[in-house]
Amino acid sequence: MRTLVVDHPLVAHKLTVLRDVRTPSLVFRKLTEELVTLLAYEATRDVKTVPVEIETPVTRTVGTAFAKPTPLVVPILRAGLGMLEGMIRLVPTAEVGFLGMARNEETLDIITYAERLPEDLTGRQVFVLDPMLATGGTLKEAVRFLLKRGAESVTCLCLLAAPEGLKVLEDELDGLPVSLVLASIDERLNEKSYIVPGLGDAGDRLYGVAG
Repeated sequence: MRTLVVDHPLVAHKLTVLRDVRTPSLVFRKLTEELVTLLAYEATRDVKTVPVEIETPVTRTVGTAFAKPTPLVVPILRAGLGMLEGMIRLVPTAEVGFLGMARNEETLDIITYAERLPEDLTGRQVFVLDPMLATGGTLKEAVRFLLKRGAESVTCLCLLAAPEGLKVLEDELDGLPVSLVLASIDERLNEKSYIVPGLGDAGDRLYGVAG
C-alpha cells in the first residue's frame, strides 16, 4: 500500500484551523473542502488519461482527457460527504457513489447499511473519502468491498490518520492496488478510539449535530 502525507504550507495551515475547537461548523466545512482539493491534486496524479484532438482559436492540437470509464468518487457516510465538494471541484466529470458502513456494537463487525454504486466496477479507479482513519476497520472493509466489485484501484483520501489504523490497513491490504493520501499522521488513539491530537468528531463538527 502506498501512503503519501501531503507536506505543504497550505495543507498545514488549513489543518491547524480545523483542529481548533473554536472553529465554527461553517468555517470547518469550507476549510475541509479546500483541504480536500489540495489532497485531491496529489491523489489524482496517476489518474488514467487519453489524448484528444481539439481546436484552439489558433490551430488544432492534441490535449488530454480522462479515460473511460471515468473515475468514481465514493464518500463514506456521513462525514465523507463533507469532503465531496472539494473532490469534485477538481474532478468535475467523475461519477459519484455512496457507501454507508457502521460497526455492530455487539459483534464489532463492520456492516454495510447503505450503498449506491455501479454493480460492476471493472476498470474503475475509485477515490474513497473518509476524514478520519482511526482504528482502520471501516476503511479496510470499504476498500475490500470496492475491490470485490471489480475496482481496478482504490485511493483513500483522509484528513488524519492514527498510527494504529494505518498499521491495520498496511497489514490487511498489503499487495492490493490501494493508495492512501493524508494531511497528517497523528500521535495515537485514546481510550475512546479518538485520534490524538486529532480534531474531534469530524461529522459533528461538519454538521453541528450528533450522528
